[in-house]
Amino acid sequence: MLKCYMADTGLLVSHAFDENSLVSEGIYRRLLLGRLEFESGMLSENIVAQMLTASGHKLYFYSCASREDAASRMEIDFLIRKKEAASGHSISPIEVHSGKHYTLSSLRKCMARYGQYLHDPYVIHAKDLKKDDGITYIPYYMTPLL
Repeated sequence: MLKCYMADTGLLVSHAFDENSLVSEGIYRRLLLGRLEFESGMLSENIVAQMLTASGHKLYFYSCASREDAASRMEIDFLIRKKEAASGHSISPIEVHSGKHYTLSSLRKCMARYGQYLHDPYVIHAKDLKKDDGITYIPYYMTPLL
Protein backbone atom coordinates (compact mmCIF):
# COMPACT_ATOMS: atom_id res chain seq x y z
CA MET A 1 0.00 0.00 0.00
CA LEU A 2 1.20 3.48 -0.85
CA LYS A 3 -0.08 6.83 0.40
CA CYS A 4 0.60 9.97 -1.60
CA TYR A 5 0.35 13.53 -0.38
CA MET A 6 0.78 16.82 -2.21
CA ALA A 7 3.15 19.46 -0.85
CA ASP A 8 0.54 22.14 -1.63
CA THR A 9 -2.94 21.46 -0.23
CA GLY A 10 -4.45 24.29 -2.30
CA LEU A 11 -3.18 22.58 -5.44
CA LEU A 12 -4.70 19.32 -4.21
CA VAL A 13 -8.09 21.04 -3.87
CA SER A 14 -7.74 22.43 -7.39
CA HIS A 15 -6.95 19.00 -8.82
CA ALA A 16 -9.58 17.18 -6.76
CA PHE A 17 -12.43 19.41 -7.94
CA ASP A 18 -11.18 20.18 -11.44
CA GLU A 19 -13.94 19.56 -13.99
CA ASN A 20 -13.00 20.24 -17.59
CA SER A 21 -10.11 22.41 -16.34
CA LEU A 22 -12.53 24.91 -14.80
CA VAL A 23 -12.23 25.44 -11.05
CA SER A 24 -14.49 28.20 -9.88
CA GLU A 25 -13.85 30.54 -7.01
CA GLY A 26 -17.13 29.27 -5.54
CA ILE A 27 -15.56 25.88 -4.77
CA TYR A 28 -13.03 27.47 -2.42
CA ARG A 29 -15.74 29.59 -0.78
CA ARG A 30 -17.98 26.52 -0.19
CA LEU A 31 -14.98 24.55 1.09
CA LEU A 32 -14.02 27.23 3.62
CA LEU A 33 -17.62 27.56 4.81
CA GLY A 34 -18.02 23.80 5.19
CA ARG A 35 -20.70 23.58 2.52
CA LEU A 36 -18.91 21.37 0.02
CA GLU A 37 -19.79 17.68 -0.12
CA PHE A 38 -16.56 15.67 -0.28
CA GLU A 39 -14.30 13.34 1.69
CA SER A 40 -12.77 15.87 4.09
CA GLY A 41 -10.44 13.23 5.55
CA MET A 42 -8.34 13.41 2.40
CA LEU A 43 -7.66 17.12 2.90
CA SER A 44 -7.18 16.80 6.66
CA GLU A 45 -4.56 14.09 6.24
CA ASN A 46 -2.82 16.10 3.53
CA ILE A 47 -2.72 19.21 5.74
CA VAL A 48 -1.28 17.21 8.65
CA ALA A 49 1.28 15.56 6.34
CA GLN A 50 2.31 19.01 5.11
CA MET A 51 2.74 20.31 8.69
CA LEU A 52 4.65 17.21 9.85
CA THR A 53 7.13 17.36 6.97
CA ALA A 54 7.59 21.11 7.48
CA SER A 55 8.48 20.28 11.10
CA GLY A 56 11.18 17.85 9.94
CA HIS A 57 9.36 14.54 10.37
CA LYS A 58 9.56 11.70 7.88
CA LEU A 59 6.15 10.28 7.10
CA TYR A 60 5.39 6.66 7.89
CA PHE A 61 2.09 4.83 8.31
CA TYR A 62 0.97 1.37 9.38
CA SER A 63 -1.62 -0.78 7.66
CA CYS A 64 -2.64 -4.38 8.26
CA ALA A 65 -5.60 -5.63 6.22
CA SER A 66 -5.78 -9.17 7.58
CA ARG A 67 -8.91 -11.01 6.52
CA GLU A 68 -8.36 -13.83 8.99
CA ASP A 69 -7.62 -11.88 12.17
CA ALA A 70 -9.92 -8.90 12.88
CA ALA A 71 -7.91 -8.02 16.00
CA SER A 72 -4.83 -7.24 13.92
CA ARG A 73 -6.72 -5.32 11.20
CA MET A 74 -5.85 -1.65 11.56
CA GLU A 75 -4.60 1.44 9.80
CA ILE A 76 -2.63 4.19 11.52
CA ASP A 77 -2.45 7.45 9.56
CA PHE A 78 1.06 8.49 10.65
CA LEU A 79 3.93 7.18 12.72
CA ILE A 80 6.50 9.75 13.79
CA ARG A 81 9.75 9.42 15.65
CA LYS A 82 10.04 11.74 18.62
CA LYS A 83 13.45 13.34 19.10
CA GLU A 84 13.44 12.70 22.83
CA ALA A 85 12.56 9.14 23.71
CA ALA A 86 10.58 8.54 26.88
CA SER A 87 11.59 5.30 28.55
CA GLY A 88 13.48 4.30 25.40
CA HIS A 89 10.49 4.46 23.07
CA SER A 90 10.25 7.14 20.42
CA ILE A 91 7.49 6.09 17.98
CA SER A 92 4.18 7.93 18.26
CA PRO A 93 1.10 6.77 16.34
CA ILE A 94 -1.14 9.54 15.00
CA GLU A 95 -4.75 9.33 13.86
CA VAL A 96 -6.24 12.27 11.93
CA HIS A 97 -9.98 12.87 12.16
CA SER A 98 -11.93 15.51 10.29
CA GLY A 99 -15.47 14.83 11.51
CA LYS A 100 -17.10 15.58 14.83
CA HIS A 101 -17.81 11.93 15.59
CA TYR A 102 -15.24 9.20 15.10
CA THR A 103 -13.97 5.93 16.50
CA LEU A 104 -10.45 5.06 17.52
CA SER A 105 -10.54 1.30 16.96
CA SER A 106 -7.28 1.18 14.97
CA LEU A 107 -5.41 3.38 17.45
CA ARG A 108 -6.67 1.34 20.41
CA LYS A 109 -5.68 -1.93 18.68
CA CYS A 110 -2.24 -0.47 18.01
CA MET A 111 -1.87 0.58 21.66
CA ALA A 112 -2.99 -2.85 22.88
CA ARG A 113 -0.65 -4.72 20.55
CA TYR A 114 2.44 -2.48 20.52
CA GLY A 115 1.91 -0.28 23.60
CA GLN A 116 5.17 -1.26 25.28
CA TYR A 117 7.09 0.06 22.24
CA LEU A 118 5.20 3.33 21.78
CA HIS A 119 5.62 6.89 22.95
CA ASP A 120 2.46 9.02 23.29
CA PRO A 121 -0.38 8.23 20.87
CA TYR A 122 -2.10 11.28 19.32
CA VAL A 123 -5.39 12.14 17.71
CA ILE A 124 -5.36 15.29 15.60
CA HIS A 125 -8.84 16.75 15.29
CA ALA A 126 -10.82 20.00 15.09
CA LYS A 127 -11.64 20.06 18.79
CA ASP A 128 -9.76 21.30 21.87
CA LEU A 129 -6.63 19.89 23.50
CA LYS A 130 -7.24 17.10 26.00
CA LYS A 131 -5.71 13.91 27.35
CA ASP A 132 -7.97 10.94 27.90
CA ASP A 133 -7.31 7.24 28.45
CA GLY A 134 -3.63 7.51 27.50
CA ILE A 135 -4.29 9.40 24.25
CA THR A 136 -3.43 13.05 23.64
CA TYR A 137 -5.99 14.86 21.48
CA ILE A 138 -4.65 17.97 19.79
CA PRO A 139 -6.22 20.55 17.46
CA TYR A 140 -4.84 20.78 13.92
CA TYR A 141 -2.93 23.99 14.57
CA MET A 142 -0.79 22.27 17.22
CA THR A 143 0.57 19.66 14.79
CA PRO A 144 3.89 21.50 14.24
CA LEU A 145 4.58 21.15 17.99
CA LEU A 146 4.85 17.35 17.80
